[in-house]
Amino acid sequence: MTIVDNTIEAGGVTPPATVKVWDVFVRTFHWSLATLFIVAYATGDEIERVHITAGYTIAGLLALRIVWGFVGPRHARFSSFVRSPRAVLAYLRDVVLLRAPRYLGHNPAGGAMIVALLAMLIGTSATGYMMTTGAFWGAEWVEDVHEILANSTLALVIFHVIGVLIASFEHRENLVKAMITGRKRAL
Repeated sequence: MTIVDNTIEAGGVTPPATVKVWDVFVRTFHWSLATLFIVAYATGDEIERVHITAGYTIAGLLALRIVWGFVGPRHARFSSFVRSPRAVLAYLRDVVLLRAPRYLGHNPAGGAMIVALLAMLIGTSATGYMMTTGAFWGAEWVEDVHEILANSTLALVIFHVIGVLIASFEHRENLVKAMITGRKRAL
């Protein structure tokens, strides 16, 4: 509920106003990518057709997200959340000291994580595609790089989830819910 609804929650307390932050494309991309990565990772060598289909779909989603990062709404644009390494490290220091500022969009660490995940998934998709071509068919080094990138992506996903939980706790805000509804508490 929002204050705009003119409703009062249990206990007679008016909830804080919320604002739209994440558009439908970003939310759909996020949850689709998470689901497809799990499917691709779980199927691996076991169910090749499903694995390859998930991989190609991930590659297509990545291409769309990169375009959306330049033409999408404010909080979807890379220019709104990609920060310098110095800003990311300063933000992480503030997280440890429990004084990190709250951001309406992605915080500097979240922005860095998006860039890292996109890069890792592009590399994973590229090496996956390479394994289906005649030039790299059976090339063990390509398979090894693909596996390393997939495992590194999984590690980043774990750090991402931990970061979301820490930020949710520190700012008393359910970021998972925000990525479902698209709304966050106003600044």
